[in-house]
Amino acid sequence: MKKYTITRNLTAAFLAWTILMLPMAAAAQSRIKAPGNKYKIQDDVKLGREASVEVDKTFPMVNDAEATRYVENVGQKLVASIPSQFRHSEFNYSFKIVNASDINAFALPGGPMYVNRGMIEAARNEGEMAGVMAHEISHVALRHGTSQATKQSNPLAQLGAIGLILGGAILGGQTGAQLGQMVVAGYFLRYSREYETQADTLGAQILADAGYDPQDLANMFKTIQAENKGGNPPEWLSSHPNPSNRYENINRESRLLRVSQNPIKNTAQFERVQSKLKRMPKAQTMKEIESKAKSGQTPTMNGRYENNVERPATRTRSYSAGNWIRLNVPDNWEQFPSETSVWFAPRGASGKDGITHGSLIGVSRGQNQSLSAATDDYVEGVLQSNTYLRKRTNYSQTTINGRQAYAIVLAGRSPITNKNEIATVYTTMLRGGDLFYVITVVPESEEGNYYSAFRSMIRSIRLND
Repeated sequence: MKKYTITRNLTAAFLAWTILMLPMAAAAQSRIKAPGNKYKIQDDVKLGREASVEVDKTFPMVNDAEATRYVENVGQKLVASIPSQFRHSEFNYSFKIVNASDINAFALPGGPMYVNRGMIEAARNEGEMAGVMAHEISHVALRHGTSQATKQSNPLAQLGAIGLILGGAILGGQTGAQLGQMVVAGYFLRYSREYETQADTLGAQILADAGYDPQDLANMFKTIQAENKGGNPPEWLSSHPNPSNRYENINRESRLLRVSQNPIKNTAQFERVQSKLKRMPKAQTMKEIESKAKSGQTPTMNGRYENNVERPATRTRSYSAGNWIRLNVPDNWEQFPSETSVWFAPRGASGKDGITHGSLIGVSRGQNQSLSAATDDYVEGVLQSNTYLRKRTNYSQTTINGRQAYAIVLAGRSPITNKNEIATVYTTMLRGGDLFYVITVVPESEEGNYYSAFRSMIRSIRLND
């Protein structure tokens, strides 16, 4: 009887000790205090909403429903783990994928967040991707954008101009500056070391609460360093305003947190989405996107769209590029060459947004793929760049100059003519492994007038590669 009492008392004491220690363990994590801010919550929301409109117009987005939905789901899981004192019901967190190869991500005041495709492709698991996202979410939750503006005396920091400030990217240096220049005409918000440390610390806490391992946030910087094959330190090491011991700080914080014994490392969905992104046509760098945005030039830039476009002439002329290709096109079509392609269109069918009638031929650099795989990747790229188009048919087999080829019909309402447009993509493989493509474009209501011209052009192609 006495032994039972001792055991019972020891058990009760142990349970009481455990209950007491649980809050202490949680309290051991670093305390974070949101910095001072003279702006209202509504200011963050308004500024972020206005800036996101500019970002959406300037940056190419990945137009893939599965990938976007996946990133959105991971993001909302992290948002649900923001500590209550930093939650703002007015904020609307949203997540999009930028079709850029740089390993980066950035967020705007009030919640809009953009994840670079290159970051997802470089991450070794879902935990690393989530770590970068948690860091950016922390900047938003702590209102670092308007807080930093509060401290600055620069006239650009006045409320009227804050809407032009792009949320701090995970990387700094020239990569971050390019992000800013594209949207803010030369001014880019670089967070202080204090704010970057806060975002790392809160990001680690959010990760742990969401079921991830905070060390994956630290490991992401190792991944970035491993991706740097040139030998020079990555921009984030030399230019980003972070403490030199950032990696160690995050790992130190992780030891203070309750981390799941089986944290989320990798998922089948992450692997599927990452694989899909890697199969897409190569993404541009931020520098290339910036250059294109600044120039605003397309091969057909000087054309002028007209309501009445003349039919293809029955008489043709020969076009050749070097010695490797020759074909016949209607004599009344103009040609607009670019670095890797050439556009053909009648007068009144070309302008700053491309062509409404005519054809485009070009070469997509190969990646040692089969014709079917290369074709599928190229067509997906066309759909990404022309979001109004959808697949109307499946792939069909055909020939180009006696070679195996594929054809597929895409359709959608053209934003230029406001008419339903038919775009047919033809592909075949060159001997060096590159993909040769032809795209014919015409409003569906005029398809019959162009059928013979398109068929004759395809049949006249001669490749000498």
